[in-house]
Amino acid sequence: MNKKNWIINTLLSIHLILFSSLGYAKVNHHTQSAQQLGVATYYSDSYQGKRTASGEFYDKNKLTTVHKHYPFGTLLRVTNLKNNHSVIVKVNDRAPLRNNHVLDLSKQAAVELDFIKAGRAKVKIEAIQSDNT
Repeated sequence: MNKKNWIINTLLSIHLILFSSLGYAKVNHHTQSAQQLGVATYYSDSYQGKRTASGEFYDKNKLTTVHKHYPFGTLLRVTNLKNNHSVIVKVNDRAPLRNNHVLDLSKQAAVELDFIKAGRAKVKIEAIQSDNT
């Protein structure tokens, strides 16, 4: 192989690697954000009426949630993996979530998912709509 062909092949290989890795990262990010597993808890009643990070006031009777990354207004389908109950909640707050906790739900959402007594549940989260889409 002559020097010119080697340079062209090398540049094409670099180009392919770069674009393949960029595409892979996008697919990975989309897949990760489309479905997530983890533990959900719910807000204490002491937060009732306090302002959330989105500017709304927390109402324990509405179907809302905290999530670290989804934009405010995103609708998420949350399914309790123990009993298969599902609820659709709106992201309206941010908070540091520890361990494998993925959500902090309003009390009404926890009631509908039937984990008030347990205080936490293993859940699956699926993004179904975002204000940014």
